[in-house]
Amino acid sequence: MNRRTRRWAVGTLVVSLALLSGFSLGENWRHADIVGTLVRDGDTMAAYDQAAYLSAREMALIEATAAEPDGSERGQLLDADDRTYRATLALADVVDDHGDAMEAGTIAQRQINLRQDINLYLGMLDRGETAKAKSHLETVIEPSYARISTRLMQLRDQHSERFHANQDIAEANSDRLVWAGLISFGLTLIVLALFGLSMRSHRRQVEAMASTDQLTGLPNRAAFTTRLHRELTAARPVHSLPGITVLTVNINGFRHVNDQLGPHIGDRLLAEAGWRLAGVVRDTDLVARIGGDEFAILLRDLDPARADVVVTRLRDAFDQSFHLDDITVDLEVSVGAATASADDDVSTLLGHADSALHDAKQQHDSFRRFDGTTAPDSNDRLTLLGDLRRGLTDAGQFTLHYQPKIRLCDGTLAGVEALARWNHPDRGPVPPGQFVPVLETTSLIHPFTERVLDLALRQARDWLEAGHRVPVAVNVSTRSLLDATFPGRLAALLKSTGVPGELLCIEITEYTVMSDPTTTIDALRSIRALGVKTSIDDFGTGYSSLSYLKLLPVDELKIDRSFVTDMVDDNSSRALVASAVDLAHNLGLTVVAEGVEDVFTAQALIGLGCDTAQGYHFARPTPAADLDARFLQPEPVV
Repeated sequence: MNRRTRRWAVGTLVVSLALLSGFSLGENWRHADIVGTLVRDGDTMAAYDQAAYLSAREMALIEATAAEPDGSERGQLLDADDRTYRATLALADVVDDHGDAMEAGTIAQRQINLRQDINLYLGMLDRGETAKAKSHLETVIEPSYARISTRLMQLRDQHSERFHANQDIAEANSDRLVWAGLISFGLTLIVLALFGLSMRSHRRQVEAMASTDQLTGLPNRAAFTTRLHRELTAARPVHSLPGITVLTVNINGFRHVNDQLGPHIGDRLLAEAGWRLAGVVRDTDLVARIGGDEFAILLRDLDPARADVVVTRLRDAFDQSFHLDDITVDLEVSVGAATASADDDVSTLLGHADSALHDAKQQHDSFRRFDGTTAPDSNDRLTLLGDLRRGLTDAGQFTLHYQPKIRLCDGTLAGVEALARWNHPDRGPVPPGQFVPVLETTSLIHPFTERVLDLALRQARDWLEAGHRVPVAVNVSTRSLLDATFPGRLAALLKSTGVPGELLCIEITEYTVMSDPTTTIDALRSIRALGVKTSIDDFGTGYSSLSYLKLLPVDELKIDRSFVTDMVDDNSSRALVASAVDLAHNLGLTVVAEGVEDVFTAQALIGLGCDTAQGYHFARPTPAADLDARFLQPEPVV
């Protein structure tokens, strides 16, 4: 029964019950009136019976007195006459009909008159006038008694007929009330049953809403974690490995679609993505939306390798374009997988899957499986995150080291790259590779970036005040660059430190460019308007499009160390470096080679016309004081 039909049925039953209750109330009032009438008719009948009986007894005593004038009946006669009179007089108070009351008064008057005749009769007997007394009895007293008795019986019979008629009506009315009560009871039970069903249905709807993502119709995070907890608990006593694998899925590029095309298109994209995800798994598996553009899949299978099959299906599903109104969108997914161990709980398993997803995104791969080494344990990540939050409030924990960038044409210092160092109060120095990826997954990356920029600009100001113009390069994460407030905060830092914009260079990766080209170009234009230079870091390791490269407002390309390190011995690497140098120069860009470890590599780069280089051959990252002593001198270092 659907909701509309159920509401109609309940409404009909409620109206019927209300009408039946009104009918029963009216019948109860009527029944009470009938019962009152029966009680009054009964009292009236009893009064008439009493008056008739007393009248008949009085007549019997008169006749007995005629036979024996001095007998005991004579004394009883006077008392009986008084009682008969009172009984007939009481009739007027009992009857409720005005005519009956008048007639009762007439009978009482006749009884008074008869008392006079009786007294006359007794006087005749006392005087010995027996014949005369007998004549008076036969001609006056007996006819009067006969009339009184006859009328009393007639009136009694009339009230008896009305009493029995009302009695029949009362019985019929009682039957109706019984049936009405039974029907009302039945309808009440039905209404209560329907109300109970409605309440249960409503409760189920509320529970469903609380556990369902309203946009996609998929279970939400709460429902997913509840189901995962149930599966882990049920499987643990049976298998040492529960055979449960969790996939976390992130839609790459969704933010760009949502920002550029609007939330309406973004919502439709998420809904379509949810349907595609649900279509690649079995009915026994579970797909849920657990965040903005993040989904989770619970696979219940003893073979963990089935995750690879599902990921392949996911890739195939997302190879198909999304057609949203008149817009076609092509997107990819990143997937992290974690298979439950015997002692894993919900948070641990989800944390492992999230770690694998984060690693997949960091490595620009579509799928990674958690194996205990791809990312720190989730508890360690939480601890590290808390330490980072506290460290950012401590001015002394984060410092900068600087690695020189050398002009290959003359060996002079072209600038430096600022590299963050974290001196943990308990752990000691923490490598950037451990804490920077954790920062990039949270909003802490914004205050961290601002702290690094502030330290780098203050150092550039110190050098400037000492008479050295040393450009400083700072790496900026994708999340920071794409933050709409970043250009404004950068302008405020330049103003507060008093450093010209041309002494700062912002380094970004190819991944940053391609994750959201339009927003990246807009951000770089705002940064260039401040006089700040920009550089593409690790060039060659990503998947940048040359069509975007020519549009980017950048000043520099940094060739990744993976090509530079073996370029002397590997002709392919040398050819790639040469192509990158020629491409950059043709676009009017300066070229920086990273990872120069020896003099032979430096000489090879000079031969290719590379502008600048950095690496251990020149210097390791060092504090500013050490760099001052070594590099702010006129002598060449090549």
